[in-house]
Parts: sequence; C-alpha cells; structure tokens
Amino acid sequence: MRIIHVTINEIESLAKLFDEYRVFYGKDSDIDTGKKFLSERVTNNESVAFLAYDDNGNAMGFTHLYPLFSSTRMAKLWLLNDLYVNSSFRKLGVGEALIERAKQLARDTNARGLMLETANDNIPAQKLYEKTGWEKDNDHYYYSWEND
Repeated sequence: MRIIHVTINEIESLAKLFDEYRVFYGKDSDIDTGKKFLSERVTNNESVAFLAYDDNGNAMGFTHLYPLFSSTRMAKLWLLNDLYVNSSFRKLGVGEALIERAKQLARDTNARGLMLETANDNIPAQKLYEKTGWEKDNDHYYYSWEND
C-alpha cells in the first residue's frame, strides 16, 4: 500500500472515490462538481487529502482534512472530515493506514490533535476510530445551521 499527499495531479482518482463517498451518505452522484470542489480545495491550500493506492496502482481510499483552530486550547487542530475506503478494499487495513497518516499530519504541523464526527449508526467507523485510539466525546452536543 502506498499513501500519497494529493496534488492537482491526483484529483481524477480522488474524485471517483469522493463521489462514492458522497453517494454512501445519500447524496446524488456528481463527479464533475466533485472534481471542481476538490481542485479548489487543493489549489487554494484549504485542505489536505491523502489517497491510498494498492500495489497495482488502484485507488483504494482517501481521507480529507481541514485545518481548525481552538480558542480554548489556543492551538491548531485538524478536522478529519472525510474517510472512505472502496468496498473492494475494506478489511485490509486501508482505513487504519489513512488514519495513521492523518495523525502524522497533525504531528508534522504541530497541531494539538484531530477531530471528527460520524453518524450514530455508523458502527463500523466507530469501531475503527476506537481501535485507532480516538476517544468518544460524551460531554458535548453538536449543532448545525444551513443557509438556505
């Protein structure tokens, strides 16, 4: 397995997995808009993405992180916003390897740590996060607001 830091050159491979990820979460398939979205994030240095390839050059999965800052901690954090492994490559350690690469990003950038959220019913993801050392936050509620 090889994990690379995504540049504009890997957007095509990333966009296919990104589209699968969005469909998994109930969104309509839209590879072209996904390519544009990802290209903008990479070109503008607004996020960091890592892509895992197998030994034959097949894209297996990705993780996508955004920088955050915590006022109370007075420190930088990374939001692990997206983690996805194509169903053909699950149970091979791809998700764990991508999480470890995200942790290394936090170390390399002197960030305090990583944050993420997942759905209450996404039990496989929760097990993966706990297996890789994440702690569940039972002390806070998360709210969202969308601009219609």
